[in-house]
Amino acid sequence: MYAKKKPTLSVKEAAIQLLSRRDHGIAELQQKLTQKGYEETEVQQAIAFCHEYHYLDDLRFAKSQVRQHVFKGHGKRRIQQELNAKRVAESIIDAALEEEAPDWFELARETALKKFKGKPAADKKEYAKQVRFLQYRGYSFDQIHYALSGDDE
Repeated sequence: MYAKKKPTLSVKEAAIQLLSRRDHGIAELQQKLTQKGYEETEVQQAIAFCHEYHYLDDLRFAKSQVRQHVFKGHGKRRIQQELNAKRVAESIIDAALEEEAPDWFELARETALKKFKGKPAADKKEYAKQVRFLQYRGYSFDQIHYALSGDDE
């Protein structure tokens, strides 16, 4: 019914334009360029070009994502899941987490304090709600226990 318009920019120009706004992962950039209507071979050449000139770097992208998620109060598991969804290699995820990661226990405690205003749970139902919240944020059970216990262990 509707023919897809041929892109007006070259594939390299489109890639650089996308990367000038923010870092992208290789898979993410490939997907965006393909959606814009560029041929697969052109896309691969543009990605190779961007990688060669260090416009595109999965580790830099992963570290940026880790910093953003830590700022939002997300835990290690949630960050790993988000980066896996963006098809970043496991080794790059591990390197980014090691370089950028804070103390996960303290981050869990800060997140709990911010959300629950330092009030301990009144009953088991409320405690379970707090645990589910921190689980959703990506914290382990040890980190959750530390965050919800009132004392400094």
